[in-house]
Amino acid sequence: MIKIGTALFEACEELERERGISKEVLIASLCDAMVAAYKKHMKVGKEVTNIEAILDEQSGEIGVFATKEVVKNVEDPDLQIELKDALEIAEDVEEGDELKIEVTPDQFGRIAAQSAKQVITQRIREAERNLVLNEFLDKKGTLTTGIIQRVENRNVIVNIGKTDAIMPQKEQIPGEYYKPGNRIRVFVLNVKETTRLPQVIVSHAHAEIVRELFELEVPEIEDGIVEIKSISREAGYRTKIAVWSNDPEVDSVGACIGPRGSRIQTIVSELKNEKIDIVRYSEDPVEYIVNALSPARVVSVDILANDEYAHDAMVVVQDDQLSLAIGREGQNVRLAHKLTGWKIDIKSVSQMEKAEAANFEAYEDEPQQEEDYAQEDELQQEIEEEMNQQGLDEEDLQEEEVEETPEDEEIEE
Repeated sequence: MIKIGTALFEACEELERERGISKEVLIASLCDAMVAAYKKHMKVGKEVTNIEAILDEQSGEIGVFATKEVVKNVEDPDLQIELKDALEIAEDVEEGDELKIEVTPDQFGRIAAQSAKQVITQRIREAERNLVLNEFLDKKGTLTTGIIQRVENRNVIVNIGKTDAIMPQKEQIPGEYYKPGNRIRVFVLNVKETTRLPQVIVSHAHAEIVRELFELEVPEIEDGIVEIKSISREAGYRTKIAVWSNDPEVDSVGACIGPRGSRIQTIVSELKNEKIDIVRYSEDPVEYIVNALSPARVVSVDILANDEYAHDAMVVVQDDQLSLAIGREGQNVRLAHKLTGWKIDIKSVSQMEKAEAANFEAYEDEPQQEEDYAQEDELQQEIEEEMNQQGLDEEDLQEEEVEETPEDEEIEE
């Protein structure tokens, strides 16, 4: 047996407190390292399974033992021991029993220590990786708080506990300055397993951040009285959120705004003054589209297509509301489209009047064209009747034209 003292157990307990790796995992790693070192030192094949390391926590000693079967005649000395030799080790053994025999080599401490260091280091890394992987797999799709560490190649590195997460540029809010040391609330997008620590991808621009913030600030949403039906977001600029109340006595929009706007102001502050439109959800697509285009006032909504292949609608607004309905660079109508799932075409009243006038003029031109066609048919009919009276047909007319051609040529000469 090799004396290792109590320092090992103290180190194991400290690692368990700091990194969350259990003491049993570390001790098991040490025993596995002892077995691997023994097999390598004694040139024993890896397939041999009767070798194990045993650690006595009371004495602080560790040793390598081989389990052998007690027999009268030994055929395989690696797996069997003769009865008379076994009786020298233990007086109460009988034939057929299994006996653990210490096989720790002399001067084995240094070799074992080197091997143990490598194996324990590897096992600690594996244990940390598994802990992080399991923890953040559970957190995937949820909101968490971290501390900004640094910015590398336009990626923001955020410490979220036991590991550093990566926030790619596309998941950052445009124009936002990420200062190291600042606390930040992020959404866990994905967890990728790697050979080292798992790679955690987080987002500061995901629409689900808005959902999580509303669930934290609005008790009615947490209780299920108010339901978030849909969210569309352009991070840093504007968000539209459609809400619905399952209780007719509770106003879904009012619950989200809160007394004197306290709830919505907290969320807006968290999102760095990003504009938020709270929209009342409706099963009626016309009403839903009208609400989604808020703050613009809508004159009418015409459903053009409503089936499994297309959802198209034509919206008419007053001339002074057209720019507001479309929004800056089309932002308002784009967010309304994402929120409702409807393709929305917006026109002003004057544009619709011009289009209707053009259609009316085209409609008036159609009777005149029909009259012209009727006159052409009538003229053709008169020509055919005259030809019939003279006893001529189309072939006779063609022959006359051929005969007249040479005379015409002489006249021209």
